[in-house]
Amino acid sequence: MEGNIYQIIWFVLWAVLWTGYFVLDGFDLGAGSAFYLLGKKEEEKKAIYQALGPFWDGNEVWLITAGGATFAAFPKTYAVMFSSLYSALLLLLFSLILRGVSIEYRNKYDKPLWKTLWDLGFFLGSILPPFLLGVAFANIFQGIPIDEKGIYHGSLFTLLNPFGILGGILFVFCFAAHGCNWIAFKTNGELSERAATLSKKFTAITLVLAGLFFFGAYLSTNLWENYFKCPLLLIIPLISVIGFLMVFPFLIRKNFLGAFLASAVGILGFSAWGFVGLFPNMLPSSLNPAWNLTIYNSSSSLLTLQIMTIVALIFVPIVLAYTFWAYKTFSFKISSKKI
Repeated sequence: MEGNIYQIIWFVLWAVLWTGYFVLDGFDLGAGSAFYLLGKKEEEKKAIYQALGPFWDGNEVWLITAGGATFAAFPKTYAVMFSSLYSALLLLLFSLILRGVSIEYRNKYDKPLWKTLWDLGFFLGSILPPFLLGVAFANIFQGIPIDEKGIYHGSLFTLLNPFGILGGILFVFCFAAHGCNWIAFKTNGELSERAATLSKKFTAITLVLAGLFFFGAYLSTNLWENYFKCPLLLIIPLISVIGFLMVFPFLIRKNFLGAFLASAVGILGFSAWGFVGLFPNMLPSSLNPAWNLTIYNSSSSLLTLQIMTIVALIFVPIVLAYTFWAYKTFSFKISSKKI
C-alpha cells in the first residue's frame, strides 16, 4: 500500500513537470512559431528575442527534469518510451539545440544574411518541438505498438497517424496563441497589437482543434474512461475550454497579462485532462492492454521513490522560487522603438 502511494505521488509529479514545461516553454516556442507573422521590422524582431531571452533556457529545465523524473521513478517506461519514440525525440533534441543556438548567435554579427539564417533556425527550432511533442503525446494517449517485452513494432511514420498529426497541429496552434499573448504583454505599439490580433485567430483555431481532439480521443483512446467513472472529473476539460475562451475578453480589454494567464490555464487544464485520463497507465500498448506499462509495473523500488520524494520536497520549492524571481525581475515591457 505504501508503495502504491509513492507511485501515485510520482505520477502526479511527472504530470506536473510536463504540464509546467508546456505552460512555460510553450510561450517562447509559440512566439518563435509565429515569429515571421509577428516581427515585420528589425526592431520588432529584436524585441521578440528580448522578450524571450531571460526565460527560454530556464523553461527548458522543466523538460530536462521531466525526462530525469521518468528515468528515476519509472525506468522501464523511460527505456521503452525513449527507444520507441527515438526518432521523434532525436528530432526534438536537434530542433531545441537549433533554437538555442539561433537565439544566442543571431546578434553576434550585424549582417542581414547572418540574421536571416538564424531567424530561420529560430523559427524551425520553435515550430518543430510543439508538433513533435503533440504527435508523441497523442500516440501515447492512444497507445503505441509495443509487445510484452516493451519492443516497439513500428517506425517514425507509424506515429504520423491521423490522431498523432492532429495532436501535433493542436500543440502548434495552442503554443502559438500562448506565445502571442506573451509578446502582446511584454511589448507595446504595433507589435503588441499585432500579437493580440494573431492570438485571437490562433485561439479560435485551438478551440476547434481541441474539440476535434477530444472527440478523436473518445473514438481512438481510453482517456475518457476515468471521466465516465467519476463525472466530477469533467471539470478538468471544462477548465481548459473556459481558459481558452477567456482569452478573448481579456484581449478585447487589452489586458494582455490576463490573456496570457488565461491561455496558461487552458494549457494546464488540457494537460491535466490528458494525464488524468491516462492514469494509471504510463505507456499503453495498442497491441494488447495486458502489455501496458503502468505506474505499478514500471516504477523504481519503494526506497528509490522515497528518497526522490524527499529530494523533490527540498528542491522543487527552490526551483519555483527562482522561477518566480526571474519572472518578477524581468517583468518590464520591451519597446521595439528603443532597440
